Amino acid sequence: MYNRAMKCGSVAVIGRPSAGKSTLVNTITGMKVSITSPTPQTTRNRIRGIYTDQRGQLIFTDTPGFHLSDKEINRRMQEVTVSSLSESDMILYLLDGKRKPGKEEETIAELVRKAGVPVVAVLNKTDILSAEEKEAGLAFLRSEFPSSPVLPASGKDDEGVDEILIELFRIAPEGELLYDESAYTDQDLEFRISEIIREKTISSLSEEMPHVIFVEIEDMEYDEAAGHVWIRASINTEREGQKGIIVGRGGENIRRIRKESFSEIKRIFPGSKLTLDLRVKSQPGWRKNGRTLDRIFRK
Repeated sequence: MYNRAMKCGSVAVIGRPSAGKSTLVNTITGMKVSITSPTPQTTRNRIRGIYTDQRGQLIFTDTPGFHLSDKEINRRMQEVTVSSLSESDMILYLLDGKRKPGKEEETIAELVRKAGVPVVAVLNKTDILSAEEKEAGLAFLRSEFPSSPVLPASGKDDEGVDEILIELFRIAPEGELLYDESAYTDQDLEFRISEIIREKTISSLSEEMPHVIFVEIEDMEYDEAAGHVWIRASINTEREGQKGIIVGRGGENIRRIRKESFSEIKRIFPGSKLTLDLRVKSQPGWRKNGRTLDRIFRK
């Protein structure tokens, strides 16, 4: 434990879908905390990543990408994001410089201002921005948050991340560490495993399909004496006809999903034998089913 006054604060990370929130949180923590995908809106829950150094501890909440929509599942994601803002000590606002700000961006900026907590505004993806895009993005952030630090960064290339941390620690409240120094997330084991499987499934599907799937861990057993872990999980989709897309011709796709998931899950259980059983099921209309959404959007 560090022997001096510490800073400890919670940080809500907000931005539009595909603004790079998950990538930045993973870069900061140095570990895989959130799944990443080129497909927008793959983060659905509040994902907490923990960063600790000699200055103290920052607890990042990677929120779902904020998207204006009346669909039930999008409304749930909006609620997760908005509640995270009011519960945090600070807000890290990310702007995707490749997308011109519009009504949706202005709505997010207004929500951030109304939260009434300190803000660090970041223009992300500077590694792929033209000079004009960079200038326009920084100008937008300065106009929306004239009293807040505005920084350029690339979560993907780990550029500008140290400057972000400096600003966050500067405004973080003093306090004792809430988590052990070695912790990088507070996710429970089943959730971490289900997110790994969902990420590997998403990467194997077309752009629209990722939004119609969710993953559930149906059973998990650990025989400590034998050093053996059994996991049975289901990849759920909306329609019976979509199951074949996930399975693939001759089962080729599901085998690839299982292989890639197995490799990453195995790192969670080093030295143990792992058995991973994946099944594909259909749950018609799950995105409008309140009970199913309650299970997915766990508080």
